[in-house]
Amino acid sequence: MPEAVILEAIRTPFGRRGGALREIRPDSLLAHTLKSLVQRAGIDAEKIEDVIDGTVSLAGEQGANPGRLGVLLADFPVKVPGVSLNRMCGSSQQAVHFASQAVAAGDMNYVIASGVESMTRVPMFLDISLGREGVNGFEVLNPELFKHHEIIHQGESAERIADKWGISRQDVDEFAKSSHRKAYKAQQAGLNKELVPVDGVNPEAQKTSLTRDEGVRGVLDEQKMASLKPAFRPEGKGVVTAANSSQISDGASAVLVANADVAKADGFKARARFRARVVVGSDPAMQLTGVIPATQLALKKAGLSIKDIDWFEVNEAFATVVLSWAKELKADLDKVNPWGGAIAHGHPLGATGGGLMSKMLSGLEATGGQFGLQVMCIGHGQATATIIERV
Repeated sequence: MPEAVILEAIRTPFGRRGGALREIRPDSLLAHTLKSLVQRAGIDAEKIEDVIDGTVSLAGEQGANPGRLGVLLADFPVKVPGVSLNRMCGSSQQAVHFASQAVAAGDMNYVIASGVESMTRVPMFLDISLGREGVNGFEVLNPELFKHHEIIHQGESAERIADKWGISRQDVDEFAKSSHRKAYKAQQAGLNKELVPVDGVNPEAQKTSLTRDEGVRGVLDEQKMASLKPAFRPEGKGVVTAANSSQISDGASAVLVANADVAKADGFKARARFRARVVVGSDPAMQLTGVIPATQLALKKAGLSIKDIDWFEVNEAFATVVLSWAKELKADLDKVNPWGGAIAHGHPLGATGGGLMSKMLSGLEATGGQFGLQVMCIGHGQATATIIERV
């Protein structure tokens, strides 16, 4: 069976909602990322056999299959197909899984897994609330669903996690501060080699240049952070605030996956191989705790222990998610998101999976690590996990 390897992995800097990337259409941002990927890899787009895109809100400017539209806008040969999928926050991580599975099955030799989300231009839930002004996502879900399961906001799930694992407001705020400090330190040291600048994508826009993650704070207003009221339990009994949750962001990512033998024969050098690919379902009420069984299953499939992993990327949807995961698995927090996470650099939904994979690979190479594990919680109770080994 062919071995799937990663040849290249990049992401755009993540922009704040309404920030530097606000005037760039998501399909144009994806096209820019696809072009940047093949340029950095030194591969002819003619060799690409599919582009798999992960996007959560497939509506408006992100509708009509942005995977294919990105291919056309990138001036790839028209024979290169494209498809878009939605596994919510794990979308582009799932795209990486599908790309590597296609290669391992022998169906393709070169596949791009990608993701894009402009949360500025395509607000969250637009895919299900489009045309229903003033209606939120929960109001248009099938009423029968609520008879089968307790369907609640992720923020309340994050609070229940805090209750179950005994996580305090001080715990989550300190974790959030650490995320910003680590991300800022990495920025200042120029460590994020996975970044491709966004510049000139929209020549008519007044501000389109972005070279680093826009949400990272070098100076923290700790007094303001402490004064924020809980967002989902406003009576003051909660711990989750905007400051210890992921930022709403814009961005794109792309990962080039290849058949190891074919790539070697073509003169390319593999950067990493796949040791495990996992997706699990979990309790839709707690919904964010799937990262725990997903990690356990990935480690089992890879034949590794938690101590064997040199670098963890655990998506910081909420600080409580990462802290409960670390408590349950007894993970070394010094190895978790060493260059900061979504609390600092943002979480452009569909793009984050590929973005974290790109960052993790850069981190492994910068530190000489061998194994990296990426895991992401997903709405309605799911999680994706991937273990890669640097080669």
